[in-house]
Amino acid sequence: MTESTDIAEGAEQPRLRVFLVDDHAMFRAGVRAELGVHVEVVGEASTVAEAINRIAVTLPDVVLLDVHMPDGGGRAVLDAMRRTHPAIRFLALSVSDAAEDVIGLIRAGARGYVTKTISPDELTAAIRRVADGDAVFSPRLAGFVLDAFAARPDVPVADPELDQLTNREREVLRLLARGYAYKEIAKELFISIKTVETHVSNVLRKLQMSNRYELSRWAADRRLV
Repeated sequence: MTESTDIAEGAEQPRLRVFLVDDHAMFRAGVRAELGVHVEVVGEASTVAEAINRIAVTLPDVVLLDVHMPDGGGRAVLDAMRRTHPAIRFLALSVSDAAEDVIGLIRAGARGYVTKTISPDELTAAIRRVADGDAVFSPRLAGFVLDAFAARPDVPVADPELDQLTNREREVLRLLARGYAYKEIAKELFISIKTVETHVSNVLRKLQMSNRYELSRWAADRRLV
């Protein structure tokens, strides 16, 4: 009895099957190298369409999901996968620590949200916790989620004005509010300057504002910056 218990306690945990979604190849390579000893990386994707197709084939335990990508980002992947593959867990891994990003991904079905400053050991632990059904957040981000579920007015759960903007329009708005020029936004999001101008015009029209300074104040009030 004692011998079998000791063997069970000493047995290694099975390696979790993880899928990486990020539009930067160098970042994916770094994560794969850091996690390879601890988990089995069963696939990776750089676009939303690629992610949806490959996740459905590989059926990982956990998907590490970037929030912002040129063709839609993590929210689009979650919207496409959560109903058809409810057993797969999603953990957002992003450079963004904006409240709107955190809350948006959790609303969409992610089990956690950590920033890319996380250490390899911490990321491995976060993946295991998410696979076990726990919710995981970087320390600073947990407050955003608590605020949202407490329905505090400074981090609204539902915002009709914000909800009418597309994911891309929100990305452009956030960078605009941070002081980026149109050329810098175009470079950051891999789109043309003309497309940036179109998105800004759409946001101004939808929010019934007349200039970027009003947009910046509006975004700051909602902690999008």
